[in-house]
Amino acid sequence: MEKIRCGWCAGDELYEAYHDQEWGVPVKNDDTLFEFLILETFQAGLSWITILRKRENFRRAFDNFDYEKIAKYDELKIASLLQDAGIVRNKLKVSATVTNAQAFIEVQREFGSFSKYIWGFVDGKPIKNSVKNYKDAPANTEISDALSKDLKKRGFKFVGSTVIYANMQATGMVNDHEIGCFRYDKV
Repeated sequence: MEKIRCGWCAGDELYEAYHDQEWGVPVKNDDTLFEFLILETFQAGLSWITILRKRENFRRAFDNFDYEKIAKYDELKIASLLQDAGIVRNKLKVSATVTNAQAFIEVQREFGSFSKYIWGFVDGKPIKNSVKNYKDAPANTEISDALSKDLKKRGFKFVGSTVIYANMQATGMVNDHEIGCFRYDKV
């Protein structure tokens, strides 16, 4: 019997694997939260499948998303990243990654972990929505609006409410699996 999945991933093996194994699973690990945050910022204006297809290239180019290293990138490193055809070569987004790594570390210092900070916006537990069709899921919410505003205040870039809501979905802060999806009750 074939698994019933959310409509957005149907028919693409990479999308289906991501959907089945990662999307919507609550993430509390700072390293993984940073990776998702950076990938979502690069996704702004592009399709998520484009970013997924380049994910391994991003990992290689950005030192496996080691935010301590990224926070110290200089103009020479940024220039070399802009020559890397394996990633999205957008100067503003590459520079924002460095800024975001620095802001991420500051949040860790203030809250003890980025996880404590970000999960505080949902009282530490996922919000379980009842989405029948993925097209009916919101693009942003009051919570993503508030989180986006707070991240911007802390110096983060490319963290608009829509990007942040997508990040919340990816990291399991909200469960927007379709109610008919086999993953809906598992995450």
